[in-house]
Amino acid sequence: MGKRKINNSDMNRARYNRLKKILQQRKLFKLVCGAGNEDPEEVKRLAFIFTLAGSTMLDLSANADIVDAAAEGIRKAYEIAPLLGRDIRVKPYLNVSIGLKGDPHVRKAQINLDNCSKCGLCITVCQQKAISDDCKVVKYRCIGCGHCETICPKAAIQYISKRLDFNKILPLCIQRGVETLELHAAIDDDKAFLADWKIINNLIQGNFISLCIDRSLLSDEHLIDRIKMAYVLTGERLIIQADGIPMSGSENDDYNNTLQAIACADIVGKSKIPVKIVLSGGTNRKTGLLAKQCAVGVHGVAIGSFARKIVKEFISQDKFYDNKSLIKKAVSVADELIRVNLEAIGD
Repeated sequence: MGKRKINNSDMNRARYNRLKKILQQRKLFKLVCGAGNEDPEEVKRLAFIFTLAGSTMLDLSANADIVDAAAEGIRKAYEIAPLLGRDIRVKPYLNVSIGLKGDPHVRKAQINLDNCSKCGLCITVCQQKAISDDCKVVKYRCIGCGHCETICPKAAIQYISKRLDFNKILPLCIQRGVETLELHAAIDDDKAFLADWKIINNLIQGNFISLCIDRSLLSDEHLIDRIKMAYVLTGERLIIQADGIPMSGSENDDYNNTLQAIACADIVGKSKIPVKIVLSGGTNRKTGLLAKQCAVGVHGVAIGSFARKIVKEFISQDKFYDNKSLIKKAVSVADELIRVNLEAIGD
């Protein structure tokens, strides 16, 4: 399939203007389903609950089946919303995340069974339930968070990072309804970054695109230089997702866990580059509040691990869609997470 370019003539200008207004009003909430999460049923249920709760963007793996699953979750949310008395004010924007080779968001764990002692510690810490009882990684569920590596006493965890053909998979995702793209660019390789940034900048010319960046491998100066490179190509359509500690949000719902995201956003804001800033990486219920206390102005909050964790007990039920009481409880939990963050960062 050939590359399909989205330009000003065929884009939905109203959707772009709506997203621009959401960002200007500091009202963006993005549910991160997980760049490596390729479990369609889980993604569909997450999309269903967080659409009802008011999420304005859903972040997805670069997989057309996953995009379809999210779209189906949104459709089901609109179907049931009147019965639950919910008003869905904004149809969530579908965003697909890709990453430079080596970025933790796009890696998968692999267990070296020659080193593995079968202690099972990795199974107990895996929030994604991505490790089987015989200590094998279920790849479509693994998001590369690294919790298994941290706890493994035998150093048996390795990683594989598969390079996708962006010019093949991304146009397919766009055809299925994706409106925005995001590049995870934590690694120290400007040449690789610029090559991939040009690809997504050319594919999405009529809407925002996001650069997810952190300070784990880049100095503060290098981080700002990279943002400047992206801004030259993208201009006002550029979102910077200020990442703290990627995929750490499930650990603790406290200020310390989200501190690095606020620090990264502060550095971006003080650069005076006119970009939109979204917090991510270790984000939780305290993220918006800490940003407010530190007077760090941001335009949105993205939450992944923590958001998935607090609804897991509901969406994992077999007859989930048939149980309105269960759905209401899940929506209430998600709604509270969105509300406390957006109220804190709002003007």
